[in-house]
Amino acid sequence: MSIAIRGFQKFSLIDYPDKTAAAIFTGGCNFNCAYCHNKELINFNENGKIFEKEILDFLQTRIGLLDAVCISGGEPTLQKDLPRFIRKIKKMGFLIKLDTNGTNPKMLKNLIDKKLIDYVAMDIKAPLDWQNYEKIIRVKNINLIKAVKKSVDILLKGKTDYEFRTTVAKNLLSKSDVEKIAKGIKGTEKYYLQNFVKTEKIGYNKLNPLDKNELEELKSAVKKYVLNCKIR
Repeated sequence: MSIAIRGFQKFSLIDYPDKTAAAIFTGGCNFNCAYCHNKELINFNENGKIFEKEILDFLQTRIGLLDAVCISGGEPTLQKDLPRFIRKIKKMGFLIKLDTNGTNPKMLKNLIDKKLIDYVAMDIKAPLDWQNYEKIIRVKNINLIKAVKKSVDILLKGKTDYEFRTTVAKNLLSKSDVEKIAKGIKGTEKYYLQNFVKTEKIGYNKLNPLDKNELEELKSAVKKYVLNCKIR
C-alpha cells in the first residue's frame, strides 16, 4: 500500500512554527469548503501522483538541513497507510506536523499514542454544531461534526503540541460564531484567525476578506476563552 501524494514543496518557512520544513499534500478530502485553496485535491485521481520513493529519497538528502515535514492535503488522515509512511520519515530524524480537519479522531489518537507526530494544526470551520458546520463544509454527514468534537477533546486533553485555526471572511462567520468557536476550545494555548484570501483560483464571489479593524475585533472577542489568539 502507499499513500496518495498529489503535491510536494521542498522548502517552507511557514508550514511548521519556527522550523524549516518540507510540505507534502495528500489527495482526497471529505469536505468541500467554498474557500479552499486546494480544491484540486478534493477528489483523488492518479493524474499528478507523486510516488513515496521520490519523497523519501529527497528527504534522505536533507537530513540535518531541514527540521521537519508537514503533511497536509486534502485530508491526510483519510490515508489508511499514513502511519507507516510517517514512521519512515521519523526514522530519518524529522519532526512531523499534521494538518487535519479533525474528522478521523481514531487515526489522530493512534499517531499521537505512537509518537509519530510532533505538532497538529487542526481547522475548526464553524461553531461545533451541525447546522453551522454544514454551511461551511457543504457536506451532509452529521457524524463528521461528532468526529471533529472528539478530535478537539483529544488535543485539549493531550500533551502533543497543537494549534486550532479558523478561516474568517465577510458573509461567512459572524462575531458571535467566532466567539462560540473559541468557547468550544476554551483553554487552548494557540488559536489562529486566518483571513480569507480572495484569488481567481477560488472564484467564490460571495466571500471577501475582513479588514484590519474587523480582525482585531474578533481577536478581542475570543481572548476571554483562549490563552493566545493571533491573526494570519
